Amino acid sequence: MPQPQVYFLRLLLFVFLQAFIFNMLEISPLIHIMITPLYIFLLPFDRSVISLLVIALILGLGVDAASNTFGLHTSALLLVSYLRPFVFRVFSPRDGYDPIKTPSIFDMGNRWFISTFSILLIIHHLWFFILEAFSFNEAILVLEKTILSSLISFVVCVILQTIFIKRT
Repeated sequence: MPQPQVYFLRLLLFVFLQAFIFNMLEISPLIHIMITPLYIFLLPFDRSVISLLVIALILGLGVDAASNTFGLHTSALLLVSYLRPFVFRVFSPRDGYDPIKTPSIFDMGNRWFISTFSILLIIHHLWFFILEAFSFNEAILVLEKTILSSLISFVVCVILQTIFIKRT
């Protein structure tokens, strides 16, 4: 399990990458790459909901302040942080989670990671785009953005894991 300073440096890296690189990419009007849910997802299994919410608040405010998104990232990250323990409980192994392992693709395997992370990522993106549109007239556009952005963000998050996470 990484040391606390590793998590802090990783938080700064995620804020920088999201605000100054991925928010600036103009791939398509329907695709917005968002990697910040990966940071919340990769926190240790034994984190309390309160600590997850505080971390999500700090991460979201950092990205929102740097990218002028008025709380959209913060709101979506708070929702993901709140729902993370429930999703993890649904997909928990029969014997529970090993406290030595991290919720990464390397420690938990492809099937577990794809199931849990894709659910949380879709919830994050759907909430983000619903708040961004703030209109029922844009429902199809919200769904298009959610699906396309979730797919691309998922691939980018897997690539980031392979680059930055040590295999054990």
